[in-house]
Amino acid sequence: MADATDDRPPQPREGSPSDDPPVVGSGVAVRAEAPMAVPVARERAWPRTLGKTASAIGAVYLLVLSLQLMKAGAAAIAPTIRESVFFGNGAATLGAGWIGAYLVLSGSPIAAVALGLFAGGAITELQTFTMLTGSRLGASFVVLLVGFLYAVRNRAARREESVGMGILALSLTALTYLPGMVLAYAILRSGALAGIHWRTSGEVASLVDLLWGPVQDPVVRALPGGLLVPLGLGVILLSFKLLDRVLPQVDGRRVSRERLAWLRRPWPMFLIGCAVATLTLSVSVALTVLVPLATRGYVTREESVPYIMGANITTLADTLVAAMLLRNGVAVQIVLAQAIGVAVVSIACLALAYRPIKRGVIGLNDWLVASGRRLWIFVVGLFVLPAVLLTSGLWLRVLD
Repeated sequence: MADATDDRPPQPREGSPSDDPPVVGSGVAVRAEAPMAVPVARERAWPRTLGKTASAIGAVYLLVLSLQLMKAGAAAIAPTIRESVFFGNGAATLGAGWIGAYLVLSGSPIAAVALGLFAGGAITELQTFTMLTGSRLGASFVVLLVGFLYAVRNRAARREESVGMGILALSLTALTYLPGMVLAYAILRSGALAGIHWRTSGEVASLVDLLWGPVQDPVVRALPGGLLVPLGLGVILLSFKLLDRVLPQVDGRRVSRERLAWLRRPWPMFLIGCAVATLTLSVSVALTVLVPLATRGYVTREESVPYIMGANITTLADTLVAAMLLRNGVAVQIVLAQAIGVAVVSIACLALAYRPIKRGVIGLNDWLVASGRRLWIFVVGLFVLPAVLLTSGLWLRVLD
């Protein structure tokens, strides 16, 4: 009986290390490699960390440079813009922001252009409000485009969920931003935000002149003012491209692995929408992630209503930073008023009329998606309406 234990591997005493390799069930010794995994993982993480750091620095540098270029360009072409039929009234700038967001598939760059034009004296406060609102409406179109492509790529996907999510995003954006814009303009005109003058300090301004001046000044001298605004737009698009490498990526497949019951409640979804749009600095990204989630049935369109409302508020965070970098107090007040107006409308909708609004937008959604003809008419209208708004100054002149 004493020899019965001889076949067992020797066990190390408690508290003392063992030099013997671990033994698995078959008796085959396996050398542990786990201690080497951590240094290797750290070595692989260094290039990625350095790349993200370089992308972040480059994104910030290009962002500030683009704002300075657009501000200088707007100041040079301000008289021409004020006399242009395409920027002659608030409706025209609403259409300009709307179509501009279509062209770049993002609202934030167009919002920055609006602030640059205002800082340069090219457009008025009201026109800045409408152009900001147009940029948000255009950004929601990206969700419809992604939903359509998702439905084409995945034949088994339900069109009412993938395409319907884009229609829902557009409907809710219009529902909150149009009255929110009116309320925001009233807040600004009342002087309630007159005491707010958030801007970068004088030391930061001197640093901007030191770091960005050697690049900005030669470009401003070499190019006509009319080219500085589109050049600034191109630079800011490159900035956001670099920023995408740094910001956390929201993966619909990863998020859709687990569905929590409390996500069905309006207020948690509202706060999640606020958080995701803040982290990604893009309402397009924050809303596009809903397409695969809705198609797989992890999130319904009804549950997405408060999420979309929340994302539409905090997406203005990067626009507020851009206004501060322009060192224009009124531009900051405009963005703040816009955020307050949209937040008040959204919270009022959720608190007082959530169920009827949800039934209304979902009913409109179902009615449009149920017919291919109605859906195509809706899509065509999304291009015709902003085009009519953009050319409203021309139509008014013809009617006169």
